[in-house]
Amino acid sequence: MPERLTIAVDPTPNPHAMKFTLNRTVAAKGETYRDPAAAAPWAKALLTIPGVLGVYGVNTFISVNKRPDVEWAAIVPQAEAALRQVFV
Repeated sequence: MPERLTIAVDPTPNPHAMKFTLNRTVAAKGETYRDPAAAAPWAKALLTIPGVLGVYGVNTFISVNKRPDVEWAAIVPQAEAALRQVFV
């Protein structure tokens, strides 16, 4: 049975980007996604959250970029829930 998923959420110097660090590998090679139709499952789950513009993932790290008019308080809980569904 895999270890329980942990997600650490940290701010970045960019107020419109937030860092999500997981105890799972999200991508061996760095990938940026903006289109849910062409995205990896974890990226597609994040890109369907209202206000999310793009995501980048490599190793155990995901950067989520949002629209300036959307608050992180609206995105972070949805992002954590989406990641928990993808990385069971």
